Amino acid sequence: MGIISFVAFTLLVAVVSYLATRKTDENSSDGYFLGGRSLTAVVIAGSLLLTNLSTEQIVGLNGSAYTDGILVMAWETLAAIAMVITAVYLLPKYLKGGISTIPTYLERRFDASTKAMISGLFLTGYAVVLLPIVLYSGSLAISTMFNIPEMLGVSEWTSLWICIWGIGIIGSIYAIFGGLKAVAVSDTINAVGLLVGGLLIPVFGLMAIGDGSVLTGLNTLTTEHPEKFNAIGGEDSSIPFATIFTGMMLVQLFYWGTNQAIIQRALGAKNLVEGQKGLLIAAFIKILGPIIVVLPGIIAYHMFKGELEVPDQSYPRLVSEVLPTPLVGFFAAVLFGAILSSFNSALNSSVTLFGIDIYKQFFNTEAPERKVVSVGKKFGIILAIFSMTIAPFLYFASDGLFGYLQTVNGCYSIPILSIIVVGFLTKRVPAIAAKAGVIFGFVIYVIYVLMEKTFEVEGLPHFLHVQAITFVLSITIMLVIGKLKPRETDYVQAYTKEVDVTPWKYTKIVGAAICLIVVSTYLYFN
Repeated sequence: MGIISFVAFTLLVAVVSYLATRKTDENSSDGYFLGGRSLTAVVIAGSLLLTNLSTEQIVGLNGSAYTDGILVMAWETLAAIAMVITAVYLLPKYLKGGISTIPTYLERRFDASTKAMISGLFLTGYAVVLLPIVLYSGSLAISTMFNIPEMLGVSEWTSLWICIWGIGIIGSIYAIFGGLKAVAVSDTINAVGLLVGGLLIPVFGLMAIGDGSVLTGLNTLTTEHPEKFNAIGGEDSSIPFATIFTGMMLVQLFYWGTNQAIIQRALGAKNLVEGQKGLLIAAFIKILGPIIVVLPGIIAYHMFKGELEVPDQSYPRLVSEVLPTPLVGFFAAVLFGAILSSFNSALNSSVTLFGIDIYKQFFNTEAPERKVVSVGKKFGIILAIFSMTIAPFLYFASDGLFGYLQTVNGCYSIPILSIIVVGFLTKRVPAIAAKAGVIFGFVIYVIYVLMEKTFEVEGLPHFLHVQAITFVLSITIMLVIGKLKPRETDYVQAYTKEVDVTPWKYTKIVGAAICLIVVSTYLYFN
């Protein structure tokens, strides 16, 4: 029954995605990389949410909630504020310039070598860290949920290879041969399933500990574990309260406003109104995210009496305990969609970055759009095979190495964010300043990671504080260089008229309401 519902839902998504993309011109850059600049608000919102959600986040964040309680909701709720800032300030500038990638903007603002440097950082992060980890963590979840080793009579190692290559091949078909629109449409359908399935887990969980009543279960949690409902983290917690005002918001701004794999959905909007609506819809739903990725962890803490040795086991254990058997296949399909989304979104963005920012820029400046798309697809195939080949070997990696790989993203996120902030807010800071900022920020953060993880130096600041310090210092360096050696002329962004950039008239009102809800949430759980 579980396998049947899993296959049925997965095929449904594939068929609908195919039908929705048949008429899109995949041979043009806009058609392939940006879905023909035809994405509507609902599609953008769904794709944003599911690109963000993956087994790593659903399982990992609930594992953190099992340990630290509701304070880890900062990773979800504060994202809403970053998405509002992106909708109000960043997206209008992106769409006005008609850009396909963030590095394209940096080329116009600074120069081609700055663009190449940033594209290289993005591609390295995706190829070495993001894609293999998504494949590995997702395959581990699917293999465990369906007990593939026992079903096929193979070892865990063989099961991982089967799942990784299965997910990788299917994800590659979406991302490489379907383009952004196929990715976005499939994301939207899976987002609906994820919301429904994700909400069912806490509902059944609360009913299980509340003798059939959700309200009784919630009352049991708040009465017996009040410490788990304090959103203000102490200095020894995973998210000290002070970090919310330093590195946390910077991480959120980078992720939702400048990360190519995320912002590409909004760049594909048919106009600014649809793009802003999509971001704000996603921001509102993001506020409700803790119900799916935090509350189940607290329920598991109560149900298993805090005795689990590995906190990350809390979510899959809870699912196996409370979810009715007929729904297991559906929920597995939803998780499969989340895994697929994270993989194919990063792969599609990698294809975009290579085709537009590297191949056309440095290898064949006269290449027609059809050629750029074709070369991008070939690169995507190579990257997918590379990721699927090295992903299984994470099986032999220690938890420390896995965590270390996750921190690598910080090496480029803050430097890139600092460049974009300076680019938008100044007119005379030159390209040499951008390069200096990237190199400085990268080196400083790598030194910090080595000191903390490799040499285990005690007493170092929280990594989010370090990211804030790096951000300020990088900007300071750029501004000083800009003062000493400014551009000869002011930078003026041209309006390419690719899409209508008339803003949605309710953007600021709705955005302010979303920010108010976030603040109120923190006040309530204080």
